[in-house]
Amino acid sequence: MDTIKQQLVETVISGLDKAGFKFSGIVVSYPKVPAHGDYTTNAAMILAKSMGEQPMAMASKLAAALNQEKFITSGQASVEIAEPGFINFKLSPSFVSQKVGEILSVKGDYGQSKLGQGKKIQVEFISANPTGPLTIGNGRGGFFGDVLGNLYAKCGYQVTKEYYINDAGKQVEALGHSVLKDDEAVYKGGYIDELHKKFKGKKDVFKIGQQAAREILKNILKKTIEREMRIKFDVWFSEDRELRKTGKVAEVITCLKKEKLIYEKDGAWWFKSSDYGDSRDRVLVKSNGETTYLAQDFAYLNNKFRERKFDKVIYVWGADHHGDVAGLLNAAKVLGFEDRAEIILLQFVKLIKDGKEVRMSKRAGNYITMSELISMVGHDVARFMFLMYSPTTHIDFDLNLAQKKSDKNPVYYLQYAFARICSLLNQPETVKIKKLKKSVLLTCNDELALAKEILKWPEIIEEAALNQRVQLITSYALSLANLFHNFYDKCRVINHAEVNISRVGLIKLTKKILLEVLKTIGVSSPKNM
Repeated sequence: MDTIKQQLVETVISGLDKAGFKFSGIVVSYPKVPAHGDYTTNAAMILAKSMGEQPMAMASKLAAALNQEKFITSGQASVEIAEPGFINFKLSPSFVSQKVGEILSVKGDYGQSKLGQGKKIQVEFISANPTGPLTIGNGRGGFFGDVLGNLYAKCGYQVTKEYYINDAGKQVEALGHSVLKDDEAVYKGGYIDELHKKFKGKKDVFKIGQQAAREILKNILKKTIEREMRIKFDVWFSEDRELRKTGKVAEVITCLKKEKLIYEKDGAWWFKSSDYGDSRDRVLVKSNGETTYLAQDFAYLNNKFRERKFDKVIYVWGADHHGDVAGLLNAAKVLGFEDRAEIILLQFVKLIKDGKEVRMSKRAGNYITMSELISMVGHDVARFMFLMYSPTTHIDFDLNLAQKKSDKNPVYYLQYAFARICSLLNQPETVKIKKLKKSVLLTCNDELALAKEILKWPEIIEEAALNQRVQLITSYALSLANLFHNFYDKCRVINHAEVNISRVGLIKLTKKILLEVLKTIGVSSPKNM
């Protein structure tokens, strides 16, 4: 089933064609001011600019053509023009009512889409080194990657959520030194003290580091991720076991030498990354024979695309890895996977308490872990508040706000809407209504505003997935909750024991969609608060 936005795009294309205009890339969006309508397009302004005409004159021509299109002539929407040349569409109450009735009768999720056509997509996220507890920065990537995967799944992709375990190399050796507490120790904290007791007396630094990394992964990282963050990975991929010990890294280095994509200098092997637009060439094999992260990335890309046949892979990284982006994307390019690997960088997280930043240092051992944050504010609040921001935006996480149980806390406000719906539907008068009429009649503004927001849900999912804007889902959730609270305050569902059946249908549909939204985000839906 096409979304309303898709139907309007097709309507505009058809209207332009009949008016004698050829124009590709039609965009239909939501007006910033609700009074301007429900959907809008700037097609007239773009056409006017290319043809040297006045935007409002062009908008008038296109509006006249659109008024002959079936979507408009059938009474589903009306067309208006507005300065400086927008064409706005307003859905009719009868069409909105009809759509509500149709969706109520649909079994299963309303937001599902076949956009992905079963293509295989991998989202690799968190992938923190197994050298200590999960930080709040890693936590941001965890919630983002988890929900991005959910969105792709709702759009019809086959999704694999993956954690890359960096269990080999210098950081494992550094962990061994830290556990032994020798002069080369790097990491500190209570977990290091416990591991020190366990491995006391042993001397093989690298072996101690590997065993300690396994302990940290099993007893700290996995517990935080699976139990507290409520993230389920489909694959835990070991660098040591699946790339190094299988010879995949050595194999790709040999191939790159053969293809003359790397060269030797000062005893090291360098990837010709600058030939592909990078600011510098990058070391793959150091002069001591040790391979770099990028060498592992080459082998990992081969594994993802050639062996496991993913159509697309997405890496979710922290902003501190921005210097590694060009190297990895150029690796994908020379291996033949250009435009199929994508990297999303997430900006930093600061904890704010009583108006001041809580200072943290992982290496000094005086930082707040993701586990500790969740214990302070709860999983739902931590997850939702991390997801509210664009990847390019820094997060100032307000601990005081997160711990409030009031409308100022966005999660409380959202969950309270769901609890209110459940309470309404549990009233004796509404419980009696077992079967709703197929025809729903919505007339007042608050009913229609809520219903129109519900109709946007499949569009929001597609836009959030295709543009990787997870924050659109939390924004939509709060908008839906706000419109429901407005409806609840102004529209009587039960009036002197008389039940408005259309409004019962509307709140049943609101519950259905709100539940879909909460599940997509990964936040619980309490029936009582």
